[in-house]
Amino acid sequence: MLRLFKVLIFLAVIGFLGLTGYAYVGPFFGVDFSAPQDKTRVPVTLDAN
Repeated sequence: MLRLFKVLIFLAVIGFLGLTGYAYVGPFFGVDFSAPQDKTRVPVTLDAN
């Protein structure tokens, strides 16, 4: 049971390091992580008397 726990912790750490590395190295390989930016105009009717 302890061995299984150690393997799961090891895989979690390796996965975290892999995702962190991908986030830092990804833009060098053409991966764009930025959110799409679009201007949106919505008309608003205010009922102020």
